[in-house]
Amino acid sequence: MKFAILPVTPYQQNCSLIWCEATRRAALVDPGGDVDVLLAAVDRAGVKLDKLLLTHGHLDHVGGALELSRRLDLPIVGPHRDDQFLLDNLPSQSVMFGFPAALPFAPTRWLCDGDKVGLGELELRVIHCPGHTPGHVVLFEPESRHAFVGDVLFKGSIGRTDFPRGNYDDLIASIRNKLFPLGDDVAFVPGHGPMSSLGFERRHNPFVGDEA
Repeated sequence: MKFAILPVTPYQQNCSLIWCEATRRAALVDPGGDVDVLLAAVDRAGVKLDKLLLTHGHLDHVGGALELSRRLDLPIVGPHRDDQFLLDNLPSQSVMFGFPAALPFAPTRWLCDGDKVGLGELELRVIHCPGHTPGHVVLFEPESRHAFVGDVLFKGSIGRTDFPRGNYDDLIASIRNKLFPLGDDVAFVPGHGPMSSLGFERRHNPFVGDEA
């Protein structure tokens, strides 16, 4: 698997362009906005977009998904059904956070824990990790040992739980019981900020590390 991290929106949300090297089939993970910027990156990479993947329903992660889906006839895959209320409330999120107006939508396919998503010869594993939002999912590619974790975990920090239906205990359990068992060698792309590894966070993260 190859990937490029493309920060978008005033929130500098990490949209990831991921692709299968053998087939050049690609997906955008969390296309939060700046659609023309994302399409230019796809052209530079010389890949063919197959689908759009969403980790959760917050506007800065999904704001460009409907436009991309309509322009390129792409399926929207994810998040978990428990985030439908966030997708329904995208117009009010737009007003609240000062984003361009966004329309509500439902994905082509909801994702559940244990599902798999194909991309060329790649197979992404779906891990339901509630806490930041109830329907948050993580996408894990076992061959390259990379995960796309949205706003569950960050380098040195964790996702917020003060948004509607956030839950701190669920978030901590998701990280410790679902992500850390993947292995210390797993590198992850968070929804904002620099990459890290699960091993680094186990050793150093003040919220969920071994010494927390």
